[in-house]
Amino acid sequence: MIKKISFAVLTLALLASCVSPKVYKELEGKYANLKQENRKLSDENEALLNAKNTAENELKQLTTAYNEAVAERDKLQADYNATKSNLENLKASYDALEKNSTAAITENSKKNRELLAQLEAKEQALAAESARLAKLKKELQDRSNRVAELESVIASKDAAMTALKNAISRALTDFEGKGLTVEQRDGKVYVSMENKLLFSSGSWAVGAEGRRAVNQLGGVLADNPDIAVLIEGHTDNAPYQGSGNLSGNWDLSTKRATAIVNILRENNNINPENLTAAGRGEFAPIATNDTPEGKAKNRRIEVILTPKLDELSKLLSDN
Repeated sequence: MIKKISFAVLTLALLASCVSPKVYKELEGKYANLKQENRKLSDENEALLNAKNTAENELKQLTTAYNEAVAERDKLQADYNATKSNLENLKASYDALEKNSTAAITENSKKNRELLAQLEAKEQALAAESARLAKLKKELQDRSNRVAELESVIASKDAAMTALKNAISRALTDFEGKGLTVEQRDGKVYVSMENKLLFSSGSWAVGAEGRRAVNQLGGVLADNPDIAVLIEGHTDNAPYQGSGNLSGNWDLSTKRATAIVNILRENNNINPENLTAAGRGEFAPIATNDTPEGKAKNRRIEVILTPKLDELSKLLSDN
C-alpha cells in the first residue's frame, strides 16, 4: 500500500507540470484513496491489539465475579446447614414435648413452620446462586479459552518471526560488518542495510555486492509467503545535490526503496502483493546527523517484515 502511495506521490510530482488539470485531479484522487486505505489497515492492526487487551480485561473481571460467587455460595451453604441443624434440633424437642403438653406442641409446630419456610427460602437462594455460579464459570471458561487461543496465535507468530530472523541472519552471514544488521522488535523483523553496501552517493542503482545481499534476502522471503515486506528508504539531512529529475531526499529515498523492490520481484516465488516501497527521506534518523558516522547510519534501507494477521482477525470475528 505504501508502495502505491509513494508511486502516486512521485507520479504526481513528475507529471503535475505536464498533464491536464483533469488527469492531475484524477491522480490526486487516487493518491487520497491509497492514503485512506493505508490508514484503514493501520487502524485494523490497532483494533486487533485493542481486542486482545479487552479480552484480557474481561477475563480478569469474570475471574473476580467468579470468586465472589463462590464465596457467596459457600456462605449460603453454611447458613443452610446451620438452619437445617436447628430444624433437626427443634424436631427432636418437638417429639419430647409432644408427650407432655398440647400447648407446647402448638408452639413448637409454629416454630417448625417458620423454620421450614426459612429453610425453603435459603434452598431457593442457594439454587439461584449455584445457577449464577455455573453461568459465571462457563463464561469464565469461554473467556479463558478465547484468551488462550489469542495468545497461542500470537506466540505462534512470534516463534515464526524468530525462525525468520534466524534464517535471514544465516543467509546474510557474508555481509556481517558491512553495514547490515538483523533485529527482532515488537513482533517484527528489521533488516537494515547501510547505503554503502547498496548505492553510490546520490544514486539509486544497486551495486553488485548489494544486489547479492538483496537476492539472498529474497531467497528467504520466497520461503515465507505469509510475511508482509515493507522496504523503507532513508537519507541523512544533507540536501540532495545529484543530477536527475529529483526534487530532494524524499524522492531519492523512494527511488532507492523501489530499486530494492524491483530486485525482489525478480524472484518469481515472492508474491508482489506482499511488497511495499516507501521513502522516508531524512525524517526517521537512527543516529545524529552531526557526525559523519551518524550520517552514514542514517543513509540506509530498512526491510521491515511483519506477519499477516488474517488468522487472528478470523479468530476475533468468530468470537
